[in-house]
Amino acid sequence: MSYPQNWDLESFFKGGSTSEELHSFVQNTDQILKEFTQRLNQSLSLRELETVIHDLQEVMQHTRESGAFISCLTAQNVKDEQATLWQGKVQEQFTAVQNLVVGLEEKLVALTPDEWSTLIETESLKEVRFNLEERKDAADDKLNPAEEKLAAALAIDGYHAWGAVYNQAVGRMQISFEENGETKLLSAGQLQNRLNSSNRETREQASVVSEEAWQKEAPLFTSTLNHLAGYRLKLYEARGWDDVLKEPLAINRMSEKTLSAMWEAITENKPRFYEFMDRKAQLLGVKKLALHDVHAPLPTEEDATISYDAACDLIIKHFNKFSPKLARFTEGALRDGWVEAEDRAGKRPGGFCTSFGLSKQSRIFMTYDGTMANVATLAHELGHAYHSHCLKEKQPFAQRYAMNVAETASTFAETIVADALVSEAEDAEVKLALLENKVNRALAFFMNIHARFLFETRFYEARKKKLVSTGELNELMEEAQREAYGNQLETYSPTFWASKLHFHITGVPFYNFPYTFGYLFSMGIYKRALEVGRSFEDDYISLLEDTASMSVEELAEKHLQVDLSTKTFWQEAINVVLADVDEFMKLTDN
Repeated sequence: MSYPQNWDLESFFKGGSTSEELHSFVQNTDQILKEFTQRLNQSLSLRELETVIHDLQEVMQHTRESGAFISCLTAQNVKDEQATLWQGKVQEQFTAVQNLVVGLEEKLVALTPDEWSTLIETESLKEVRFNLEERKDAADDKLNPAEEKLAAALAIDGYHAWGAVYNQAVGRMQISFEENGETKLLSAGQLQNRLNSSNRETREQASVVSEEAWQKEAPLFTSTLNHLAGYRLKLYEARGWDDVLKEPLAINRMSEKTLSAMWEAITENKPRFYEFMDRKAQLLGVKKLALHDVHAPLPTEEDATISYDAACDLIIKHFNKFSPKLARFTEGALRDGWVEAEDRAGKRPGGFCTSFGLSKQSRIFMTYDGTMANVATLAHELGHAYHSHCLKEKQPFAQRYAMNVAETASTFAETIVADALVSEAEDAEVKLALLENKVNRALAFFMNIHARFLFETRFYEARKKKLVSTGELNELMEEAQREAYGNQLETYSPTFWASKLHFHITGVPFYNFPYTFGYLFSMGIYKRALEVGRSFEDDYISLLEDTASMSVEELAEKHLQVDLSTKTFWQEAINVVLADVDEFMKLTDN
């Protein structure tokens, strides 16, 4: 079957960034926000407050709809100036909604214990009870409502603007690269694909060119990163927060004890992965791996590439073995143009999945060039889309799951495909390459992400004292990489802090450890799925449906009967990965 490689955005708003439908929709949303603000400023009875809670959730869906659409436009064409202007407008509406939420929280905090008990027991609000309790508790820990609204308003042209500057600067980058006897101008995303090439000379050139390109832009990105961190730190200080992890942990609904248990278990097991890295270096014909070798495919007689259509069919096939419901959803999403996969210049780097609140659909963005890593990315993003699909009929508050459990669903989907490919491979060389790719994913979560976490925590401590220079950022980055990789590599990437978008995202702080949590949590779920079999499908859906309505500790206790705050669960999840390491070592023991 042939699947479209360009997504369908016309079904939302016809005409792209010049759409009259979009213009009318955004204007209408402005009016809705204005009227809702007036309602919220009035004295409300409990019955009226109940109605306001439901209506506010619908207002949020309006801004999610236009926001998702604009994010798709800016991703597919970084030079779409009109889309960039729309991004500013949508950010204003997001801030207005944020202020409405602050206003709601103010109403909740003002309720007497009896009033609160009556409201929270209302039948129509039972589905969002956890979220309302969460918001009420959070409001008690912040500035007064007027100050929180002012901070949100100032963030539009301050905090979020610095993130936009970063995105625009990256979008303009054109990087010279010698390939097949000609000089090409590559986008940052296209250069990233060269860093994962099966040809080591290509990777080496890409690594050198990448460091030069990001170092050239580093002065600007030093400013953006310093100002983003400075804003957060000042806001935290005003709220009386002295721990930079307080907000990211709260957003991810997890405890610091759980986070520590996870990292401790990973660190204790890293030596087993050093053996894998040494063996891979031998297979690549080098003494030690460079950073650009860590995620490179093993050499084969010919480059293993797979067409986009074949990749789609493969993913559907293997999803179906675990979950027919997941497979049917995936086939429909791929067939109906939910994915932008074309390999062309002008797109932003990376990949994402975004959900349209009113339309109850998702869209996936990536650049597909035929590698198995691309297949994994596609499966990963489809996992995100399925997660949203499972929650689409719930009230909007009960759809707002955190990043760590979001990465659970996506990584679980990726694992289904990766494991199936290894199991079915008949050719020894192909089997080894696929197995190596699976272990590589673990290295990304255990080492690359760990390096990001170490860098960011240390950067924030340094930023509390002063502005941090480009040279200091480079040193902090390389130091974190050396520690995270156990000093096992030949070369590192000092400018990684500049090239990695996640450090500059304003939506959520510490866009790193949730990936590792999601990966290992998914390994634990996958282990359970293997034990139970296909009947686990409905249990899995039930788990996904609860992801926005309880802490991760409660989620794990309810659905897996495990305690995330101890190392036991994490070790069991790591053991799933170590089995792959053992098999790899056995197959390469010549």
